[in-house]
Amino acid sequence: MSRNLSELSGRKGLADNLFEELGIAAKQSGTPSMEDMERLTEEFLVGKANVYGAVSFYDFLKPENRGKKVYVCNGSACLTAGTQQKVEAGLANHFAASEVGVMCCLGRCHENSAFYYEGKNYSGNAIEQIAEIKRSKSAIPDRYHVGAHGAAILTTPYPDLDEYYAIFKNCLSRSPEMLLSELKDSGLRGRGGAGFSMAFKLDSCRKSPGDLKFIVCNADEGDPGAYSDRYIMEQRPHALLMGMMIAGYICGAGWGVVYIRGEYPESVDIVNAAVADLREAGWLGANIAGSGFSFDFKIIEAQGAYICGEETALLSSIEGQRPEVRVRPPYPTQQGLFNRPTVVNNVETLANLPFIMQHGGKAFAAIGTQKSTGTKLLSLDGHFNRPGIYEVDMGTPLGVVVNDLGGGFRKPVKAMHIGGPLGGLVPVHKIESLTVDFDSFAKEGFLLGHASVVCIPEDFPIIQYLEHLFEFTAHESCGKCFPCRLGSTRGFEMLRKARTSDFKVDRTLMDDLLETLEIGSLCALGGGLPLPIKNAMQYFEEELTQYFIK
Repeated sequence: MSRNLSELSGRKGLADNLFEELGIAAKQSGTPSMEDMERLTEEFLVGKANVYGAVSFYDFLKPENRGKKVYVCNGSACLTAGTQQKVEAGLANHFAASEVGVMCCLGRCHENSAFYYEGKNYSGNAIEQIAEIKRSKSAIPDRYHVGAHGAAILTTPYPDLDEYYAIFKNCLSRSPEMLLSELKDSGLRGRGGAGFSMAFKLDSCRKSPGDLKFIVCNADEGDPGAYSDRYIMEQRPHALLMGMMIAGYICGAGWGVVYIRGEYPESVDIVNAAVADLREAGWLGANIAGSGFSFDFKIIEAQGAYICGEETALLSSIEGQRPEVRVRPPYPTQQGLFNRPTVVNNVETLANLPFIMQHGGKAFAAIGTQKSTGTKLLSLDGHFNRPGIYEVDMGTPLGVVVNDLGGGFRKPVKAMHIGGPLGGLVPVHKIESLTVDFDSFAKEGFLLGHASVVCIPEDFPIIQYLEHLFEFTAHESCGKCFPCRLGSTRGFEMLRKARTSDFKVDRTLMDDLLETLEIGSLCALGGGLPLPIKNAMQYFEEELTQYFIK
């Protein structure tokens, strides 16, 4: 990243944002015109190459996106469900091939057959109604089961605005140090994948010098199979927003930025409406409730890039830069958005703060396990008899989730990919060995991550799924480091060649490639990809033998 570009982008603050302007310029045709890009280079004092470099990266801004009218989901859950050929065929009757694009995971993993049209997502049987949808542009309500086993922190409805925000008003009557102490007592760890202490981040930002600080919500839930953050944004948005306000009060931040993936148009609308309700109720702006604390929100719609789920790439994206991963240190809490101290947390993590501040950190810590406190949301895909969002106490047996909550599988399944594309590939015989917490998964050689579950049915070739993971990584790599950019592409090429011809992959070469990705990549995209590949080669060696030579 460029410190100078960060400063230039921050000249106008969040009110006039370069990345947002690029999205606005792309609305009509699918990509900004050269005239628009040149205008923005002059307004923001950045080079033409910088603007074009950013535009050409995003799926929904790049020139190849021009003229696209409808998008088919190509996420992992829809892939293994085998629904998308029917969707493509249905759309082909109403759109030219040049008008059809792809989006990676629309968060409709509970019923698959997903596509996007005119700012709305559709799934299930909607493709059979495409003529009516195209005519009326009507939305079809999204429904899925929501349940809990144990404590229900994030799945319990909250009261009306004034009653609910009494929690925040009470926080304002206490010192930031007292609230930070409660957070430390809670043991809350990040729910986005890394499992890092939230209290540590806030404390680090609080101690960093500077009058301008930010709380950034990473709502770029790009893991195929995951829709728990979408659930919170669309059904519990004020839990997220209050969590950000509490975090801002603790570390002295005056701005909250919610970066929502463009594949979730409904989430963008609902969160914007929730912020408007907050503003009307007087909970935003200067000197909130006479406390001396000032805070406001900026909602930013992303433009299609999985790498923006990595916190430093996300910050570069907000600044209008090409979203490449930054080398750390310095860490975002020291030098983040516009080079100012910044805390980045995901939706589910932040949404836990109102409960912690209302009931106390020790009450939260009493739920779950000693090292994995609280609850965890899981997203179950369409292969379950009862797919949906389930909240369970950390430490709950995985078998309870699969069999009791999810109702078991609709058809024979041989593995579950848990925690997104960089999560562990769990064979079904391991279900009874795992509990839903960070340490259990790590001990067994897996990763809880986002806790999304994508099932791989018995009749779906593992080699094809591994090829899909390499292809996904190659497409989504920011390109900054060679191991990820080149390694993912070479892995994809080798596995596709092995699957479609008599070519066999040298196992030693594959092991070397995985090791290079693991230790040489700048972030978890390249560094995490080897985990599911290794899991597959360990547990499905018999199925994969025909594609490898030792």
